[in-house]
Amino acid sequence: MIHRPQVNGLPETAPSRQNLPRFVKNLTLELDFNRTVPTLHTQTAPQLTMDLDAIHGLIAEDMAAVNEMIHERLRSNVSLINQLAFYIVNSGGKRMRPLLVLLCARALGYKGRDHISLSTIIEFIHTATLLHDDVVDASELRRGQETANAVWGNEASVLVGDFLYSRAFEMMVEVGNPRVMEIMAHTTNTIAEGEVMQLLNSRDADTTEEKYLEVIRCKTAKLFEAAARLGAVISRASPAVEQAMAHYGAHIGSAFQLIDDVLDYSASAEQMGKNLGDDLAEGRPTLPLIHAMRVGTPEQAALIRQAIEDGGRDNIEAVLEAIESTDALSYTARAAQREAARATRSLATVPPGPYRDALHALVEFSIKRDY
Repeated sequence: MIHRPQVNGLPETAPSRQNLPRFVKNLTLELDFNRTVPTLHTQTAPQLTMDLDAIHGLIAEDMAAVNEMIHERLRSNVSLINQLAFYIVNSGGKRMRPLLVLLCARALGYKGRDHISLSTIIEFIHTATLLHDDVVDASELRRGQETANAVWGNEASVLVGDFLYSRAFEMMVEVGNPRVMEIMAHTTNTIAEGEVMQLLNSRDADTTEEKYLEVIRCKTAKLFEAAARLGAVISRASPAVEQAMAHYGAHIGSAFQLIDDVLDYSASAEQMGKNLGDDLAEGRPTLPLIHAMRVGTPEQAALIRQAIEDGGRDNIEAVLEAIESTDALSYTARAAQREAARATRSLATVPPGPYRDALHALVEFSIKRDY
């Protein structure tokens, strides 16, 4: 174990793969709850006791309506669409993106029903991206079970993903809000660009941290951003509040993905629902690998470079040792911590109450989770 100076209250040593989940939980957010912003609600540090179940409990009725609508609007006259779509929608998942729509709308005083439709739309688009991702990545395991493409094949997965995209846009038309259409058209376009950027970075060991973070912002954080922004739009919030909620979503989305990058090299398949080192197997240079190459020995950098360029898991143990000795997991976790702190500061625009507290707690969950 290589000893490192203590930075911002983090452990002096790099976390081992065995104790990493506890290490992530012990990260402390440097949140400035008393930051003074003109015309914003004064914040005091809330007592955050909510876990994900408690957050879901706060909007249980809304989430039940979302789940009912998901199942209702998934139905098709084509049996294969029903089988495959229900398989992936019912395969688990945290429903983080629909949760953001619901919480942001409620936190800003929304009293209507469009937040149910928009949450369903967001979940359909997310599910479509998962179907397409698993085909592109040739993945065989997601959420602890076989991927749809492993069961039904690539062609069916791509086409059902297309169905979900088109059903989502059909539902947007029904909402009848041009601003919603504008946001989601831009969002899906940006996500597609992020997918292509990730493809270009695949097996490219020269991918920089800046390039990688841009992929995260486009591919993952953009849908989180849209979910939070839509809650503000239907609440008829001011442009300033809408932008603040968009920032909240983007930053929590980035934090969420960065912790996924940590867990890819630390959590078990049972915890994550996918295999350890999946990113490496796909030749994907995520932040732990980028950092380890940058600060490691020439031998470690050469090892990781070769692993990225070749793909696969042949040298996974040696790569994990390089990641550990270079403190790459705590470096990535600190990057997530900074994104989470930015998300929290964005909540200064939200009126105090249980929904704002839940949004704070969601930030904590995003960086302290071990699955």
